[in-house]
Amino acid sequence: MNSFFRPVRTIIFFVISGICVLIILFAYARLALQPVGPIAQNKTEEERGSIVDRSGFPLAVQTNFYHVGISTRNIRDDDERKAEFAHDLAPILDMEESIIQNTISSSKSFVYLKKKIDSTTFDAVKKITDEKGYNFVSYEKIPGRNYPNHDLASQLIGYMGDDGKGLAGIEFSQQDILSPEAIDGEEAPQPKNVFLSIDANLQYKLEKIAHKSMSETQAESMMLIAADAQNGEILSYISFPSVDLNNYSNSSPSARIDRPAMNAYEPGSVFKIFSVGIVYDEHGISPNETFVCDGVYEKRMNSGEKIRIKCLEHHGTLTARDAIRFSCNDVLGQISDRIDEDVFIGRIRQLGFGQKTGVELPGETTGTVKDPTSPLWSGRSKPTIAIGQEISVSALQMVQAATAIANGGVPVQLTFIHKITNKDGTTYFTHEPVYKNRVFSKNTSDYILSCMETTAKTGTGSRANLRDVAIGVKTGTAQMADPNGGYSDTDFISSCMAIFPVEEPQIILYIVVEKAKGETYGGRIVAPVIGEAADVIIDHLGMSRGGAASLEHSGVIKLSSSQTITIGDTVPDFTGSSKKDLLPLLDRSDITLNINGSGWVTSQSPEPGTPVTENMVIELNLE
Repeated sequence: MNSFFRPVRTIIFFVISGICVLIILFAYARLALQPVGPIAQNKTEEERGSIVDRSGFPLAVQTNFYHVGISTRNIRDDDERKAEFAHDLAPILDMEESIIQNTISSSKSFVYLKKKIDSTTFDAVKKITDEKGYNFVSYEKIPGRNYPNHDLASQLIGYMGDDGKGLAGIEFSQQDILSPEAIDGEEAPQPKNVFLSIDANLQYKLEKIAHKSMSETQAESMMLIAADAQNGEILSYISFPSVDLNNYSNSSPSARIDRPAMNAYEPGSVFKIFSVGIVYDEHGISPNETFVCDGVYEKRMNSGEKIRIKCLEHHGTLTARDAIRFSCNDVLGQISDRIDEDVFIGRIRQLGFGQKTGVELPGETTGTVKDPTSPLWSGRSKPTIAIGQEISVSALQMVQAATAIANGGVPVQLTFIHKITNKDGTTYFTHEPVYKNRVFSKNTSDYILSCMETTAKTGTGSRANLRDVAIGVKTGTAQMADPNGGYSDTDFISSCMAIFPVEEPQIILYIVVEKAKGETYGGRIVAPVIGEAADVIIDHLGMSRGGAASLEHSGVIKLSSSQTITIGDTVPDFTGSSKKDLLPLLDRSDITLNINGSGWVTSQSPEPGTPVTENMVIELNLE
């Protein structure tokens, strides 16, 4: 031992020991001299206001979620304990036992077993982990959102992400109202509750109708909007396919699209009510003026360009009212000739097309309105726009423009906000109607509304007629643009606009069906849906039913003796014929006979004397 402690070794030992002590002292001194940091505080749970319908029915409410974490080092070598744990937790977390075992066998020291479990699941997990002494399990509480109605009005309500920020819909646009942030270090304002303008019960009823229509038509998508014509509040807002907001992350991109706000499309023949209204308001046409439809609108420009726009029928002599009633392309082209192109486009923009409506939704499209100075403008642009092509719109823009017809020529701003309240229930904001500048005279809006009523009674919209409530209707069918250029021969947009009651408009109802299979004409597949939806709205809102149609009918229907009806080279006069008289004609393979209603024929399209063509469609309205 004495030989080991030699002077040199002893000196080296103490030198090394001294250096180590100095290093420790230096590190300690450096830590001691550092300023003391603030003590970490528990994070205050952020509150978020609720989203409810106009009556206070909850649509989006605050809740808590939990992340379940595992400290794997505390169970890593105990296979029996792992198996027992997986067996206990699998049915509660809706996971496979093998997946749980693989997760907790990770080489990482900490893993999440499952994220965002709800409070009910958390309580069940916590109970069993406490009973079994699973001390390797931890929980992280995070603020969340519960959507009790799942996919009801889903694109309108929107979605809140894990960071507490709205990602879509009202959750996004009203973020500063639902969860206001502190400014300049001041205490954050209290969150507020947003009362939407929609009626949840009405929304549910109309969504059932929309689901049924989607199933029957096998359509790819559908939009339906019901708005209060007087104050601009939207009562129902449907965009299908929709998404379960409680399972948003697993939804398809298509289901997340807010179609009425984001999609721009060519509106087709529904747009004709605005085209006729503009020209009528500019005194380019008069109510009794007639035009002749020979099946095609033709015009040769000074440049030599020849324009041809086909009409579905040879309608013969028509007034502007008849042109809307039968949706005549030829006459609409002729009507468009009565107005200067700059004035026409200017009036279209006054109606709100080519700009956002300004509703409380993100990502709203402006659509497109061609300018006559644009290189894309051609000689056929004006008559084509007049029939609803070469222009793209949103469903919200169409409803916004329709408020001008319903309100005597003055459009009203659309909105989804009925009111906003503080957390204590006191009112912070109440919606008041915002009226825009007049775009039509009262005479013009009344005229267009009466034309729409005629269309509902005896025109292409007869399948939407309510009989006991006067309703104005315009249907439309538009070929969808082909990605490779031109228009598709298979993909169509079928639509219908309705305003009712005609004598004192209260409701605007608009439906758009995209890419229906089989039948595509708006008058046949969406007009009946409008009628069904309007019936529901009238009953739900307690609107009066007074047999409006009978007030304008003489009550006398001319009856002819039963006789054999034949169709030769021209369309005969079917007036007064019974449904029984018409049955033999249903066997004809070269024409299509559409019989609407029961009783005896009161109107028909095309008019008597029209030349019969192959595959002609004859519409007969019976009362």
